[in-house]
Amino acid sequence: MTVAPSGEQFEISAGGQRAVIVEVGGGVREYEVDGRAVLHPYPPGEMCDGAHGAPLIPWPNRLADGRYSFDGVEHQLPLSEPSRRNASHGLLRWRPWRALEREADRVVMGARLHPSPGYPFTLDVSIAYTLGESGLSVCTTALNIGEQACPYGAGQHPYLAPGEGLIDDCVLELPARTRLVTDDERELPTGREAVEGTAFDFRRPRRLGDLRLDSGFTDLERDAAGLACCRLTRADGSTVELWADERYAFIQLYSADTLAAPRRRRGLAAEPMTCAPNAFRSGDGLVRLEPGASLSSSWGVRIL
Repeated sequence: MTVAPSGEQFEISAGGQRAVIVEVGGGVREYEVDGRAVLHPYPPGEMCDGAHGAPLIPWPNRLADGRYSFDGVEHQLPLSEPSRRNASHGLLRWRPWRALEREADRVVMGARLHPSPGYPFTLDVSIAYTLGESGLSVCTTALNIGEQACPYGAGQHPYLAPGEGLIDDCVLELPARTRLVTDDERELPTGREAVEGTAFDFRRPRRLGDLRLDSGFTDLERDAAGLACCRLTRADGSTVELWADERYAFIQLYSADTLAAPRRRRGLAAEPMTCAPNAFRSGDGLVRLEPGASLSSSWGVRIL
């Protein structure tokens, strides 16, 4: 293999930590500590499956029919999820990114989103991946370099690694009071429900079992620093913690039931999102980014 399907591999390390960031999509392909996976990886010789580690820009999750209105103008995006008639996970997943800065323990990836049918706006996007005492930290910044305001949302799609085996035997904690209810056919939001008394209440740690998840959660409890945390405790007793700052008002959980059989339920996607699914249509959490304005959002992951 002369060229990996995910392009150039940018490896960073610090102490016992090691992460690999990729050219195609600008995402994190793997992250491990002392040889143990923290994020569930995908092989270097294969294409990224299930959006493993990918940035989701300029919108995360699903957009119904790929159609939306902004400032009185109707826009139509290509349907990247045609079976459900959705445009999914933004426009940068399969585009090449470049390393803007590179050090032993840090790499900053950058991409320019030029105007295209359905999104006639211009963004400069950079993502800084840094390894430190608090694990892997990820800061995403989008700058509107165009002459008109644009709609914007961001997310990322890491999968928390369960260690050996499936996620079924792991214990999950997510201090979220509200779940976004979706329809079965298209997985689009139809409303909200309080998690109390439902199968989706993870405010107290409990075993996942065979529960299927593909839901957004919000009304997140936060610590004094404004961080919301999702924790997956593995069979060996170690805990993987994902944190998200206040820009990320939503966390999507996906149990990977629809991936190919060898990959199914081998990682739990915990996706920080600045806006809700379908936000280009609903406006739920959507940011209006004026010309010259920028927005930064941060998340990270570590082993406790």
